[in-house]
Amino acid sequence: MPNYCHFLVRITNNCRLLRKNGSCLVISLTQLCEKLGNALRTVDGDPVARINLTGVHISELTDPTPYLEGGELLLTTGIPLAGEPDSLRDYVTRLASRGVLALGLGLGAGTDDVPAQLESACAGAGVTLLIVPASIPFMHISRTYWDLVGKTEQADLAASLTLQTSLTQAATRPEAVAAVVKVLSNALGGWAVYLPADGSAETYWPPEENRVLPQLREETARLGLAGTHSAATFPLDGMDVVEYSIIADRRTAGFLAVCAGRPLRKADRQLMLTGCMLLAVAAQREWQLTRANSVLGTTATTLALNGFVDAARLVAGDLIGSPLAERVRLLAIRGDNLEALTTSELADQVSAMLSGEPAMRLGDSIRRCRLRSMEDGVCYLILETRTDPDPAEESGNPVEAAVSRRRAQPVPFAAALSRPMPLSQLPGSADDLRRSCLLARVGQISTGPGLRDPRAVEWVARLTAYSRADLVATVKSYIRNQGQWEVAARELKLHRNSLRHRIGIAAKLLDADLDDPDVSANLWLELRRVGAGSAD
Repeated sequence: MPNYCHFLVRITNNCRLLRKNGSCLVISLTQLCEKLGNALRTVDGDPVARINLTGVHISELTDPTPYLEGGELLLTTGIPLAGEPDSLRDYVTRLASRGVLALGLGLGAGTDDVPAQLESACAGAGVTLLIVPASIPFMHISRTYWDLVGKTEQADLAASLTLQTSLTQAATRPEAVAAVVKVLSNALGGWAVYLPADGSAETYWPPEENRVLPQLREETARLGLAGTHSAATFPLDGMDVVEYSIIADRRTAGFLAVCAGRPLRKADRQLMLTGCMLLAVAAQREWQLTRANSVLGTTATTLALNGFVDAARLVAGDLIGSPLAERVRLLAIRGDNLEALTTSELADQVSAMLSGEPAMRLGDSIRRCRLRSMEDGVCYLILETRTDPDPAEESGNPVEAAVSRRRAQPVPFAAALSRPMPLSQLPGSADDLRRSCLLARVGQISTGPGLRDPRAVEWVARLTAYSRADLVATVKSYIRNQGQWEVAARELKLHRNSLRHRIGIAAKLLDADLDDPDVSANLWLELRRVGAGSAD
C-alpha cells in the first residue's frame, strides 16, 4: 500500500503547480492605496471604494482597450485626454465598456490639474478616478501591486499547504474517514458527506446536515458513478454539490459529496481531490486489515477445531485483543458461495431460519463473531455464549430442536448449531455438527438429534476418574438395560441397593439425571465412542 510520505510529496507538488498556474488571487484598490499612502489617492481625498483589481496597466494610447482584459487600474499622464470634451467622454466610455475599474492620472508630465470634464465622465461611467503625484513613477505603483499579489499568493499557498497537511494527518487517525470529512467541511465552510458503496452508514459533517442524506442517496444512485474515476455537479437545496467516486484497489469504495459555503477556487478543488485520494487510501487500508483479520480468524478457528486450543487462544488474542471465551457454541453452515458472503450477510441468512427473539439473538451473536473458517464446503463459526436461553429451545420443539421459517424467498443454506460447550470440547463436537449440517434440509437450522451434548465428554471423564468403584461399567449397564434395576444388578453381579447407591453417586458426580432421555442417550453414545467400560 502506498505510504503517507508518498502522498505528502504529491500534495507538495500539487501546491507548487497551483502557485505556477495561479489561483484567482485578487488585490483590492483599498489595499493598494493603503500600501502606497499619498502616492495614490482620490481627487477629493476620500477613501476609495473596495473594488478588486486584476492588474495595473500603463498606456498613453487613445484606445488602450485591445490590450486590457477588464478589472484593471489604468495609469496615464493625460496625453489621451487632450482634445475636445466629447473625445474625453468617449475615452472614459471605452474604458468602462472594457471593464476598467479605475483610472490613475499622473500629474506633472503635461497635466497639472484634473480636468472637470474628466471627473464628470468618470463619475458617470462608474470609473474610480485617482491622482498620482508628479514625484511618483508609475512603475512604483505597478511594482507595489505585484508585490501585494506575490505576498497574498504565498499566504494563500501556505494556507492551502496547511489544509493539505491537515487532511493527511486526519487520514492517519483511527477514524480516518470521519476526520477527513470534517477537515474538508471546515475548510470549505459548508458540508461534506462520505457515502460507502456497500450501503453502510454515511459519515458527514457538520452533524445537523444529516437532512441532506435522503436526497443525496437518490442523486448518487441516479448518477451511477460506481466503477468510474468520475465527478459530477448537481443542485441540492439551492446549492451546488460536487460528488466524486472513490476508487481503491480497482473497486469503488464510496462517494465523496461536498457543498461549499462559498464559490469554489482552484485551491478548493485541489483540496477536494486530495481528500478523495486519502479516502481511497483509508478504504484500501481497511480492506487489507479485513483480509488480515480474516486470515487470523481462519487460523484460530482451524486450530481450535483440530484440538490445538492453546494455540487458538494465542492467535485469537491477537485478532480480538481480549481472551478467547472459554464457553462457546459452534455453528456449521452449508450452501453455495459461502466464501463470498460477509459475516453480517451470513447472520441475516442464518437468523432468517428462526423467528422472533431467538432469531435476533442468534443474528447478533453471528455478527460479533470473528472466528470463521471453511472446510470441505462447510463454513464453521465459533460463537461466544451468553446467559440467554438456547434459541432452539424457544422455537417450540425442544425434542427435535430444529426450526424452519420460510420467507418469500427461501434461505438457500442449511445449518447446525451446537449447545454451549467448553472451548476444549470443540474438536469432539465438530464431526457431529458437520453430520447434522449435511443432513439438515435447506432453510433449516438444526440443534437436535445427530448432535451430541458436548457435556457427555466431560461426563465420561468424571466417571472414569472415579476410583472407588467402576462407575463407567455401572452406568453403561444401567443405560443399556433402560434403567431396570434387577436386570442391571444381575449383569453387574451387584446387590440392587449397591447399584442404586452407585447410580446415585454417578448422578451427583455428573450433576445430571440419568433417567433423562437426552442425558442417557448422549452419555451412551460417548461411552460407545471411547469404548469405555466392558464390551457390549
